[in-house]
Amino acid sequence: MGLIEKIKDIEFEISRTQKNKATEFHVGQLKAKLAKYRTQLLEPTGKTGKSEGFEVMRYGSARISMIGFPSVGKSTLLTSLTNTKSQVAAYEFTTLTCIPGVIHYKDAKIQLLDLPGIIEGAAHGKGRGRQVIAVGKSSDLILMVLEAQKGEEQKKKLTRELEMVGIRLNRNSPNINFTVMKTGGVKFNSTCKLSHLDLPLVRAILHDYKIFNCDILIKEDATVDDFIDILEGNRKYIKCLYVYNKIDTISIEDIDEIARRPDSVVISCNMNLNMDFLLERIWEKLSLVRVYTKKRGAYPDFSDPLILTTERGGVTVQASCEQIHRDLVKDFKFAFVWGKSSKFSPQRVGLSHQLSDEDVIQIIKVSRKQH
Repeated sequence: MGLIEKIKDIEFEISRTQKNKATEFHVGQLKAKLAKYRTQLLEPTGKTGKSEGFEVMRYGSARISMIGFPSVGKSTLLTSLTNTKSQVAAYEFTTLTCIPGVIHYKDAKIQLLDLPGIIEGAAHGKGRGRQVIAVGKSSDLILMVLEAQKGEEQKKKLTRELEMVGIRLNRNSPNINFTVMKTGGVKFNSTCKLSHLDLPLVRAILHDYKIFNCDILIKEDATVDDFIDILEGNRKYIKCLYVYNKIDTISIEDIDEIARRPDSVVISCNMNLNMDFLLERIWEKLSLVRVYTKKRGAYPDFSDPLILTTERGGVTVQASCEQIHRDLVKDFKFAFVWGKSSKFSPQRVGLSHQLSDEDVIQIIKVSRKQH
């Protein structure tokens, strides 16, 4: 029996099992097996060929991937937000490879990738799903492009496909400390009341992973799926914006209802509606911060800011120094900061000072005497 058949059998077994306290143990073991098989399916051992067009070099301050079913308007959206012309047509699978573009917004360069349309079964390798999902995992933000009339149905199917390959949307990593030990058996502790996990169930799941000595500290009411995610260790927690396109085909009442949903933006690519607001939401989601540099006795350089993010490297003075030059931290003495993060202008600060958007920074280095 192949991996796909094993996966389908376990999925069927889980679906037909009544969910209650008595079956939690059995379902937990099934979920552990399912996670292992899915990992084996998507990350096979041995050398595999790489598909042309999916190895896109990272560029700019952040990477965004557009994911959606065929013919929802991803190519049109890429053309609207960037200078890249992606092939557009009124039939499915117009885009057959990954097409990169660059969004120029608030002095930042943000890479936007137009990926081929996902079809159901992508997580099992159907279509070009594996390549699409692999690129999605390397992104800082996913734009899930949906058709306004079929939005909820498409959103559920796409979320399920992404969940199956280890992508978790708009979620944080479970607050679980897990350390494999050489001896000592299973040490299981929690700082709160657990309603989904207990020691026998945890032991059974660990047995499937051939882990017999470990230290576990659970700091939230985690589920079986959360615990398995920690064991797998390859999950990606990515921010997502749900972009509902073609709003010109639905009523104003439906548009209002969709727009009020969390992390949702309504647009019309054909009529160029609400594109400015979409760019604002993208900026907010990416948590980007512009920092302008200033040399002693000169005006600030407002033409080419440092772009920092809370996700990668942080928004500290140290992160600014490292972006300018990797050795600048060694010679750092102090810095002057003007802007929202300073209590007065200028404020003398150290490496750990947290910067705000549009701050100006002047870095003072240690003077080294010539011998």
